[in-house]
Amino acid sequence: MPLKSLRIFTSRSIQAMTVLGFTLCLLPAMSAQAKTQLAASPFETYVSDNGEPSRATDIVADAFRRAGVDVELKIMRDAFLGSAVLTGKVDGKFAFIDLGKDKDDFLLSDIYLPIYLYALGKTSNVQNVQRFSHLKDNRVAIENRFANTPNFRLLKEVKWSRNPSSFDAFKQLADDRAPYLVTTALLATEFNKLLLNDNEELLHFSASPLATTGFQIALRKNVSNAKQIIDSFNAAIVDMQRQGVMNQHLALEWLTKDIDGDGTADFIGDSSITHKNSELTGAYSLDGVPTSDESHYYIDGKKFTSIKAVQDVLGQQPPINRQLSLLDATTYKQLIQRW
Repeated sequence: MPLKSLRIFTSRSIQAMTVLGFTLCLLPAMSAQAKTQLAASPFETYVSDNGEPSRATDIVADAFRRAGVDVELKIMRDAFLGSAVLTGKVDGKFAFIDLGKDKDDFLLSDIYLPIYLYALGKTSNVQNVQRFSHLKDNRVAIENRFANTPNFRLLKEVKWSRNPSSFDAFKQLADDRAPYLVTTALLATEFNKLLLNDNEELLHFSASPLATTGFQIALRKNVSNAKQIIDSFNAAIVDMQRQGVMNQHLALEWLTKDIDGDGTADFIGDSSITHKNSELTGAYSLDGVPTSDESHYYIDGKKFTSIKAVQDVLGQQPPINRQLSLLDATTYKQLIQRW
């Protein structure tokens, strides 16, 4: 029987369509159980339902595919997501972000994609910001998904300018309605690519992340084989990270993680997108462990002990069809013009 592809559904189509998922026979004990249903709300470049880049969705789908777990991923508006989980219409969330919300009823996976929240600004003075208290009495643009959480509600000294989407948050900054923006490092980097392409001054980052969290699977504890599902997912993610598969899903030339378990992060690349001129300084950390002169290099899962040895096997240039940015250039054009 041929492998059927994972289907991703929006909240508008869930009741109108019958889902055919996929089942791999890697875990026989799990093959007979009901399909696990996980949901998430749209989050630009991470979770999308209209064909846009959807990094978190792609990672989760691939990990469960490799783990042999039959899953159905649904994308819902945030207003429907919470009630769907509470009433058991879905088994959990596949892009859960732990910022102080109650999670007693859930089993959580390891963080499969870390989130580093920075303060950003048009001017370099934001580089002096090292903690939230340094933003005191300033108007700061932020998405509701972060602002409407217990951890951020405690930050009373900051004047949050709440926004329903990433675009709206960036618009606050572009229109000078807020001098600062708090968002993820990956989103800020994608926006800077658009600015660079238009010869505009890039966004400046705070001195360090003001908060660190990450995407996780949050699975209801009463789901059959919940722990086995989570354990299988975690194992698949570890392998994907080591093999460079995560680089492909994230469109990042270098990632870092302590692969060897020696306390020093190693550099991870993939020969399809990492090339000789890829800068190590732009590597994205998967575990927060720093690199050092003792770091090793992994390309397509193969270990190298020096950057020279790596460069000997990598191509000269990045792929010709590389996308300018994971943010849609046409959508963000009007913001860039106001810069």
